[in-house]
Amino acid sequence: MKRRHAAALLMLAGAGLLGGCATTQPPAPLPDEAGRARVGRLAVQVAGDSARSFSAGFELEGSAAQGQLTLFSPIGLPLGRAQWRPGEVQLDSGAQTQRFDHLDTMMEALVGEALPLAALFDWLEGRPWPDEASRPLAEVDGPGFRQLGWKVSTGRLADGLLVAERRLPEPALTVRIRLDTPS
Repeated sequence: MKRRHAAALLMLAGAGLLGGCATTQPPAPLPDEAGRARVGRLAVQVAGDSARSFSAGFELEGSAAQGQLTLFSPIGLPLGRAQWRPGEVQLDSGAQTQRFDHLDTMMEALVGEALPLAALFDWLEGRPWPDEASRPLAEVDGPGFRQLGWKVSTGRLADGLLVAERRLPEPALTVRIRLDTPS
């Protein structure tokens, strides 16, 4: 199953590189429910599996209810675009479009692990997602909170850095997000 996820990510990257050579119509702008687009770099580290670890540029727009996430290669070519609205989630790699029932399912197909995209909108604002329980981090861990099995460190968010770590289920994941324009 790990190879399938790695192959899917490589296919998405390859399709994005090929699609980068073609002229495409830019997507229609989404209503900006969150107040602004978030642009930066995303690094996902999968413990013990460097083949599934990756980094990419990203643009995140909208909200957990309706939005889009575009990933870019290190040289700025689009790797793929995920778009969602109530009742519809799709992932477009340039070569194919896949449809999903839920954001979590789409993120698992995209990166090979479950990443809480819906919660990310609130996490990037330095607060827990209101749809799930959370608790503050211990003082020794610094500013942040625990939610959905993730330790979310917000101490450097003013500098544009968010770090989220998940130890269970294995493999352990570390997600680092560096925003181009800090909060």
